[in-house]
Amino acid sequence: MSKACRIQKGMSNIPLLQILEQVAAGGLKPEAALGLMGTQTVCDALHGLTLDPQRALRTGLAEVVLAQGKSDNALVAAVEGLARHGAVLVSRVSPAQAALLEERFSEGRFWPEARIFSLGGSADFARAMQAPWQTAGEILVVTAGAADISVALEAYCSLAFWGKPCGLITDVGVAGLHRLTPHVEALRKARIIIAVAGMEGALPGVLAGLVFCPVLAVPTSVGYGVGTGGFAALSTMLSTCVPGVATLNIDNGFGAAAFAAKLLNRD
Repeated sequence: MSKACRIQKGMSNIPLLQILEQVAAGGLKPEAALGLMGTQTVCDALHGLTLDPQRALRTGLAEVVLAQGKSDNALVAAVEGLARHGAVLVSRVSPAQAALLEERFSEGRFWPEARIFSLGGSADFARAMQAPWQTAGEILVVTAGAADISVALEAYCSLAFWGKPCGLITDVGVAGLHRLTPHVEALRKARIIIAVAGMEGALPGVLAGLVFCPVLAVPTSVGYGVGTGGFAALSTMLSTCVPGVATLNIDNGFGAAAFAAKLLNRD
């Protein structure tokens, strides 16, 4: 086992409270405890995994499992390993992978439109995920079209899982800007907006010109011809003349959610 993956014998699954109790009892030095709590890893040589169960302690957000590209055995092992330390979020889950996870973890739940599997999560997570979604919150996810909703739901679902106060407004793009009118008050009260748009990707710039808060722009791979793949939307978002817009990668709803959550975590 490599030095980076080495962990103190018997400590891999001890909750943080027990580590602190050992410090209080004098059985563990504070320096050693800090190392365990912040950099403890769990290695699985069989499946090629090096899990990071204390990532939330260092970064404010726990490790999330990316299902895409993982073998069935590696996926189950990753979820099982992290579940020993708390709730688990799994992104980019295919229907076949969802069936596997639901069979292995009966208490979990698959959100097909968001392509997310959750094991645990915030107290009001399940309620927040039920349509009709709430349309107000400190973080607002806004889509240009209904075709962008899977990427938007990846962002919204991640935020709800982390217990962030979020809302979702759908299908209010530039083809009919009057559709924004009922939501202007909620948009102006938001502290962060995640704008999800395909085609020409104009919505983030429009929103940034109306609100005080920063706008995180997420291009989607929705569109015809030169717009296919999301590069036209990406180019528009990167080139916007409206200040206060930061652009994420194509279809990266999760990345936008993590960025927004970290901004709120600084308070």
